[in-house]
Amino acid sequence: DTSLSLSCLFPRHCHSFSRPIYVNSFIFYRPCCLQSVVTLNKHNTHTDTHRHTYPIAFAFLSILSVATYYYYYYYTQTNNMPNQRFPKVQILHIAPYEIKFILSETDISVANTLRRLMIAEVPTMAIDLVEFHENTTVLNDEYIAHRLGLLPIRYQPPESMKGEDCNGAFLPHRECVCYERCPRCSVEFELDVSFDEVNPQRAEEELTAPLTVTSQDLKTNNESVIPAHFLSQDEQDEAQDAGVAIVKMGPGQKLKFKAIARMGTAREHAKWSPVAVATYRFWPVITINEEQVATLTMEQKQELVDICPDRILEIDDLTGSIKAVENAWELSTFTEDLKFHQDSLKKRQEDDDFVRVEHSPDKFIFNVESTGVMDADEIVMSALRVLKDRLNHLAQEVENLKDM
Repeated sequence: DTSLSLSCLFPRHCHSFSRPIYVNSFIFYRPCCLQSVVTLNKHNTHTDTHRHTYPIAFAFLSILSVATYYYYYYYTQTNNMPNQRFPKVQILHIAPYEIKFILSETDISVANTLRRLMIAEVPTMAIDLVEFHENTTVLNDEYIAHRLGLLPIRYQPPESMKGEDCNGAFLPHRECVCYERCPRCSVEFELDVSFDEVNPQRAEEELTAPLTVTSQDLKTNNESVIPAHFLSQDEQDEAQDAGVAIVKMGPGQKLKFKAIARMGTAREHAKWSPVAVATYRFWPVITINEEQVATLTMEQKQELVDICPDRILEIDDLTGSIKAVENAWELSTFTEDLKFHQDSLKKRQEDDDFVRVEHSPDKFIFNVESTGVMDADEIVMSALRVLKDRLNHLAQEVENLKDM
């Protein structure tokens, strides 16, 4: 084993032979930590790094209902739990690369399962192998290979305008029967950029500036699998480069390689994770004790409203009482400041609180943002598909045990 040098401040001489680098590192959720195995021979260096639509809501409900059914079916048989729940989904906001929804009438175990599946179990495409033929840029081969592995690779069928689940279109590399690689389990990208060849075609004011090699320079052999250059049109309009920057090069420098993208999950490496953000938080239950609030003066009520940093309270102009603001569920962070200040306003410490903000045990607010490899709603649907498949497998195994 040998450690890889990350020094990339000085250009290296052109290699006279091809240098394949295999990108397949053993890293879990830490793409900046690189552990690799390097085998040297006479000619090669091998590095192993490994729209708001009702059908969406109905699909959420159908799959979550299956999950809840299996969960409660087997537990009610053994633990006599008579109350079966039926999860509900309310979509708050949906965009190509972001979705926010409310999952209710279920418990935290289901919510956390859905979150973890979106992070680590949804299959996507990512560059897993890079064969360098020539590299005279300031970055060494291993550094560029690592950057390529983190490029978001999008599967978009010709008849679709959305980034979709690639599970049915490709096979996992380890399950394919091919010798090394084939179109069923991999996609090839090629890049061949020379500063001296490209620079004469640039604008006059850019002739002395470094040339940025981006994801737009990658040529694919499968038109349905392409790099996700930008998340949105607004991001593209504001960007200075044509895509995701890979390396900058100067006069006399050249970069040529072949990259192989394969299907995988983030359980093996974080580069296969489809989400930049996948979080949920509890729905706040705000309870106002009208009887206790009536004992406060108007100045004390205003003080109670002002002391809350979340600004979830306001005074009703008609009744003069305290009430929760309309978007309190979005603002609430369950801060302790409100509770501490209430104690100073109580006549007796054992009196009930004026306002209580508690976690709802069966209602959760999800926020999911895509890296660009898939549309956000497709990520959720894929995670639910994985959950359904695993529950079906578990149910089958239980049935097999009963038959033994």
